[in-house]
Amino acid sequence: MFAIVEAAGWPIWFLIFASVVAVGLIINRLLELRSNKIAPPNLLNEVYKELKQRGVSEGMLTKLQDSSPLGRIFAAGLKNIKSSQEVMKESIEEAGRAAEHELSRFLTTLGTIASISPLLGLFGTVVGMIEIFGSQNAAGNSPAILAHGISIALYNTAFGLIVAIPSMIFYRHFRAKVDSLSVEMEQQAIKLVEIVHGQRKG
Repeated sequence: MFAIVEAAGWPIWFLIFASVVAVGLIINRLLELRSNKIAPPNLLNEVYKELKQRGVSEGMLTKLQDSSPLGRIFAAGLKNIKSSQEVMKESIEEAGRAAEHELSRFLTTLGTIASISPLLGLFGTVVGMIEIFGSQNAAGNSPAILAHGISIALYNTAFGLIVAIPSMIFYRHFRAKVDSLSVEMEQQAIKLVEIVHGQRKG
């Protein structure tokens, strides 16, 4: 591995740094964007049962806020349970936007890495080409310098694509996951509002 890095020259270090960041972000988002963690499937039923038995309490709101993004959305709506349906929906929408922003955290960075990695690879290719042309002199080409320049050009191009392709795949996957979770949380929140205002049975 070190031999490849040495053959690729100093431009490869930018791509190595980008790959380490990308792997860290991918692992983080895989752990954080789990459906059970974001929108627990039984949370609406649990809230409905507690509403019927005890009503809204500070303890219930605190527990919801600490539980999950969906819990925070429910808590925002239940804080305005005595207000009109429109006010309750508005507070839920505000909490929903905040939750979606939280879910999208780091995705811009991952998308940026996916976009710039081929450009970093191209930069390494250009550096390699400069070394190749710089090796030409009156006596002809130096084979060692020529080979080194070609190594820099090819390794950087390949490594740039190796970093970019998985980063883009995971970026698209996480974006779709965030959109899916946002829709699911919105539907659950609407059900809660309708239950509270008697338009739907739990």
